[in-house]
Amino acid sequence: MRFLNATLPDGSRHDIEVEGGRISALLPVSTSAHDGVDLGGMLVLPPLVDGHIHLDKTLLGLPWIPNQSAGNTVSDRIEAERRVRAARTVPEFETGSNLVRQVVASGTLHMRTHVDVDNQLGLRNLHEVLKIREHFRDLVTIEIVAFPQSGILRSPGTAELLDEAIAQGADLVGGLDPVGIDGDLDAHLDAIFAIASRRGVGVDIHLHDGGDAGLTQILEIARRTEATGLQGKVAVSHAFALGSVSTDSVTRAADTLARAGIAIMSHGPGGATIPPLKLLREHGVEVFGGSDNIRDAWSPFGNGDMLERAMLIGYRANFRHDEELALAFDMVTAAAARVLGLSDYGFKVGGPVDFVTVEATTLAEAVATRKRRSLVVKSGRIVAKDGALQTPLPR
Repeated sequence: MRFLNATLPDGSRHDIEVEGGRISALLPVSTSAHDGVDLGGMLVLPPLVDGHIHLDKTLLGLPWIPNQSAGNTVSDRIEAERRVRAARTVPEFETGSNLVRQVVASGTLHMRTHVDVDNQLGLRNLHEVLKIREHFRDLVTIEIVAFPQSGILRSPGTAELLDEAIAQGADLVGGLDPVGIDGDLDAHLDAIFAIASRRGVGVDIHLHDGGDAGLTQILEIARRTEATGLQGKVAVSHAFALGSVSTDSVTRAADTLARAGIAIMSHGPGGATIPPLKLLREHGVEVFGGSDNIRDAWSPFGNGDMLERAMLIGYRANFRHDEELALAFDMVTAAAARVLGLSDYGFKVGGPVDFVTVEATTLAEAVATRKRRSLVVKSGRIVAKDGALQTPLPR
């Protein structure tokens, strides 16, 4: 089988030879007729990767629910979400599945989802997302973070639930603003790193706290990462503090983060400071992207399109040159794949036949214009066309 007349990100054109479910060769474009799918010179990109999504939170597919938060703090939003959650009658499996279908149609074939765990929910949302993962297992890979959305100390019993979540199928343990929410940096991190060490899993901590207080927490996370031998298995999501301290402070922190192998996730926040992505990358820190909240109690925005997210990251970071737009694209593809530990990833000879096509001439144009994905190909099968998922789904 062949996919014909593909334009690669370096501008070269090839026919893609497929054999045994892998890309066997990139051949010169043939002028003679062949059996295969003619891509018409469209730009071929590796599958998109969402490094930070909340499948259990989305309200996608439900009637419009106005945001009910009375304020703009994380605590305000947590309480507003509790009210929305209590009124839900549609299971998270249904709304989360709606979101998976939408993001796959835009080219995302891998994701890391955070799933709420607390002393009110127990492991209910985890069980719903585990069902989603199994249902779509041949279409998308889903890595699960057990996430203490209500805190750990202020939600007694949550530490034990996080540990049980790992036992039942979650892949990483999460955290949330050890000081801003729980008010105790050491106790919060003690609980998280104890679970990670005992279970042999990674850590992904939401950190909204800004300024020097937030930076202190980031540096302590780095210290504990090295002390527990978890280098390369820890991420800090948002890390707004890195964008709200002096250049000297963040430069020193970048070297510490690089040494500890800690990755930083940014979604290109609209109303908060963004970490200095180029500076971090230049100092050896892995920076990756995610969509965060999508049509949920936290935010009415978002659609899960990671090419659009790369544009938003670039816009917020003031990226204007092609090489900067390439960095934003890398954050939602190869860099996110490395953080998720996807060893069999990338468009290459010998790799899986997974790719996305866009009507653009260059990678920078694809990010800046974020046109609809013409095709999404998974394991050699076309699973979406022009933004619409094809049925039946591969199993």
